[in-house]
Amino acid sequence: MALPADGIGSGLEQARDAAGARDVSPGGGPTTVQAYLAAGLLDEILIYLVPVFLGDGTRLLANLGAAPRRPEQIEVVDAPGVSQLRYRFG
Repeated sequence: MALPADGIGSGLEQARDAAGARDVSPGGGPTTVQAYLAAGLLDEILIYLVPVFLGDGTRLLANLGAAPRRPEQIEVVDAPGVSQLRYRFG
């Protein structure tokens, strides 16, 4: 899915309006996550880590520009074949 043509802030605002009092969780790959983090629009991220080596890839927490936000690990759940990592950005 492409980022909204009128900006990620607008897309997030539309999602929040539609969600009412519920949480909003934008989905996407590393480019989407990077855009939201660089804009300071994400409070937390949830990562499912599966140990499969594919060679090259996109670094999730790279290309964030001047965003001074640092992740704080707040949860780790281990299961066979996958780890769930939750980070809060302050």
